[in-house]
Amino acid sequence: MQYFVIGDEETVLGFSLVGVFGMQATNAEQAQRSWDKALEDPENGIIIITENVADMIRPVVDRYLFSESFPLVVEIPQAHSDGKQKDLRALVNQAIGVSL
Repeated sequence: MQYFVIGDEETVLGFSLVGVFGMQATNAEQAQRSWDKALEDPENGIIIITENVADMIRPVVDRYLFSESFPLVVEIPQAHSDGKQKDLRALVNQAIGVSL
């Protein structure tokens, strides 16, 4: 089982530093393409997606959150939200349990 992250450039880069593959999404089309790519590989057991990207494709994400048991979908806040810098290291630790 492996992780797949979908989010802004900084989030995807941060997760890549701990070996998690992912795709950047800045609009709904890219978000949907990234989501579809994540689902292509049956080894992707956990999809980590930033809240702002999840909002771009909310009906699709909610369908998995509320009706599918696999893969597990974890929404995390974006590193920069509400004008405040969030600690990317803490987000990674919280989402996947890897201590950097």
